[in-house]
Amino acid sequence: MSTLFTQTQFIETEGGRVAFEDTGGNGSIILAIPGMGDLRSEYRYLNPMMQQAGYRVITMDARGYGETTAKWSDYSARAVGRDAVAVLKKLGAGSATILGNSFAAGSALWAAQDAPEQVNGVVLLGPIVRDLEVSFVQKLALGIGFAGPWRVGFWTMYWDSLFPTKKPADHIEVKAAITRNLQEPARMDALRAMINLSKADTAAILEKTKVPALIVMGTKDPDFKDAAAEAHTLARKLNAETMIVEGAGHYPHTEMAEQVTPRILSFVRSLAGSGSKATLRVVA
Repeated sequence: MSTLFTQTQFIETEGGRVAFEDTGGNGSIILAIPGMGDLRSEYRYLNPMMQQAGYRVITMDARGYGETTAKWSDYSARAVGRDAVAVLKKLGAGSATILGNSFAAGSALWAAQDAPEQVNGVVLLGPIVRDLEVSFVQKLALGIGFAGPWRVGFWTMYWDSLFPTKKPADHIEVKAAITRNLQEPARMDALRAMINLSKADTAAILEKTKVPALIVMGTKDPDFKDAAAEAHTLARKLNAETMIVEGAGHYPHTEMAEQVTPRILSFVRSLAGSGSKATLRVVA
């Protein structure tokens, strides 16, 4: 990986500036949103394979991170979904399949809810779209972890744990880039604000959502007591397909990109044949 940021473009929206990259071309569009605290380089392994398959790939930095503005009045998944739609409209890109990791899975769902004409399908990667049970010990650890000058190190140590089976070859380089980014003023404040947001609003739209969906979940995702069970619960609510990736953590598309990318491409291709209003069956 020669660089983490190339060909950056910007759009002004809702009092801030959103950074994104666009491979261009005339192919069907895939727009990818990284999880909280991460950078758009999260999709560095998927992007070339999707582009080689003929797709136009757009990746953006979520509010608070990367080259996107740090300070916002609203860090919600719905607000980030609006940013994704704004990027598509700025480019005159038409309908897209939106990929969202972690909290940004909710952004993909909100984009489909608020602008159905812009979204033909969603891929939810390690989705956190409902409020998870947090123990007293976990709450205490978070409070201490974000309380002092060690908070960036605390976060990147946690980020390390999200790759339980294998770390990508460029893991150290990416970790250093995340560290530098979070050391910039207000970015850790954005992260803390996001962590403290309830997902109840997103949970409330799950059974109302009609967009075709694929859920990709790693069996060792440490954010869930039973990651596969969470995937199947969400699949029933969304009438979605699932891909359970044995041994993967919270970033199955990075940790095991060679397995996950073909499945995502198969799903995206199916949208062209079935149309954006298609109903997808749940796959165990």
